[in-house]
Amino acid sequence: MSEKIKVPTVAEMMAAGEVPDILFWVGCAGSFDDRAKKITKAVIKILHGCKIKFAVLGTEESCTGDPAKRAGNEFAFMMSAMQNIQVLNGYEIKKIVTACPHCFNTIKNEYPELGGKYEVIHHTQLINGLMKEGKLSVSGGDFKGKKITFHDPCYLGRANDVYEAPREVLQKLDAELVEMKNCKAKGLCCGAGGAQMFKEAEKGNKEVNVKRTEDVLETKSNIVATGCPFCNTMMTDGIKHFNKEEDVEVLDVAEMIANAMDL
Repeated sequence: MSEKIKVPTVAEMMAAGEVPDILFWVGCAGSFDDRAKKITKAVIKILHGCKIKFAVLGTEESCTGDPAKRAGNEFAFMMSAMQNIQVLNGYEIKKIVTACPHCFNTIKNEYPELGGKYEVIHHTQLINGLMKEGKLSVSGGDFKGKKITFHDPCYLGRANDVYEAPREVLQKLDAELVEMKNCKAKGLCCGAGGAQMFKEAEKGNKEVNVKRTEDVLETKSNIVATGCPFCNTMMTDGIKHFNKEEDVEVLDVAEMIANAMDL
């Protein structure tokens, strides 16, 4: 599907007298990181393909404040959070989907006490729901016979207990899903959590993403699937560290489904 998709902002939609069923929260990575932009496009392709009435905030969206909070700057977090809540409440937003577990966790668990109460879902939960409702079907084509392992993002899995949705989605592809020895509740961070993405690592004998990539390589998988733009970056760097780019591909669940969608 190469057609250009026009993504409306909430302001444009409301000016036309319409209300979105769901707001797609793009996030900083999905907006500015070139690799993560591909994930954003995949989510939009799925939303559009399933005829879901959605919108984005556009320039009215700002950082959720997650990195500031994890780095210990509570004041900067509050500034970002209150600004976003004011915008979201002004538009009377009820439901939000995001492809970033950091945004997902912050809006879902930390915004309510500041007055921002919304139904927040991760894009893998949305995709899984659409499949169960029969609104989305896939053909495993490109993934037929391949081995896939799923890396659990910290803020999706251990922080919010979402383990099955991404796996149920991946199982719909004609591929073999292989678990790493450290998975689900015993999963390992990719190395970017807690604002570590934006600073140099403390002294140690091994980078966290290198350790996690060793877990991936042990499974002899062709693809490591992620559900987080930060994990995607760290796992990609880990695969490069071992010069395995030819053997192992790092893809977001949304990219895999967008690629396999029956439209």
